[in-house]
Amino acid sequence: MPFPFVERPRLRPRPALLITSEPLGGPAPLGWVLMITSAANAAWPDDISLEERFAECGLPIPCRIRTAKVATVDLTVAAPMGSLPSDLWALVRQTLAGRLTLSAPLPDGP
Repeated sequence: MPFPFVERPRLRPRPALLITSEPLGGPAPLGWVLMITSAANAAWPDDISLEERFAECGLPIPCRIRTAKVATVDLTVAAPMGSLPSDLWALVRQTLAGRLTLSAPLPDGP
């Protein structure tokens, strides 16, 4: 799927991990995704390695899930490639929960 770069205004096709169970609002179906990047790139804190299990996840090369890079994307341009085993899903959830501070309900708005 086209994943936005933070450093420059462009999109690059790449694998991504969909972390929303249902499309998000609006007329076009949107979803939150985590970047999946090549294991050849330098690791970041909280990356989740898929180096040993990339083929099991449907990926063509050793990769890692970059939990620090979250984007909202148009799901109409996404195509399924594979799936994440339940133990890796649990690790993604644990990593994200450790970084999010949603201990109190969000306000209803203005």
